[in-house]
Amino acid sequence: MSDIWVGEKVRLRGVEVEDWEGFRELARHTVDVRNADVVEPPRSDEGFRAWTAERAGRAPGGAAFRLVVETLADRAFAGSVTVGETDRRAGRFKVGVEITREQRGHGYAAEATELVLTYMFAEQRYNKCEVEIYAFNDASLALHRKLGFVEEGRLRQHEFFAGAYHDVVLLGITADEHWATHPRPSVR
Repeated sequence: MSDIWVGEKVRLRGVEVEDWEGFRELARHTVDVRNADVVEPPRSDEGFRAWTAERAGRAPGGAAFRLVVETLADRAFAGSVTVGETDRRAGRFKVGVEITREQRGHGYAAEATELVLTYMFAEQRYNKCEVEIYAFNDASLALHRKLGFVEEGRLRQHEFFAGAYHDVVLLGITADEHWATHPRPSVR
């Protein structure tokens, strides 16, 4: 692997001002937004431009970050991956991935998540990645289980939206579990 940010299908890159339309597309469908987060009122195009410009202007590095998932085949915006809630003392972090409807089913979410796991475990010395997934989000649960995440618990009736309370499933993967199925990056 010559570039830690490039896989077979996607590359991860910093947010650019021009990505605002891709982020708008990620927020277009209520069901998709609810699967990932909380439904908010609609944002204007100018609001998306400003939001994206602010993220594009952030200095790289730091404990939390967002990267764009771009297809290698045509350099199209496919979604984003985020790292957050990092805890250096305990060696934990959380990850989230969103792929546009048009780009789903090609393995982009899996590859983007694997690239981030490799970076965080091999370059940032973290030991564990955790995710919180709504119990009804079968696709995300299946993706993370396929990647080797193990269910660690369930927060019952933890979040309220769409008129009801919903469970949150907690999953995690350790660096050793990741390295058991993935090669470590080369120093050459």
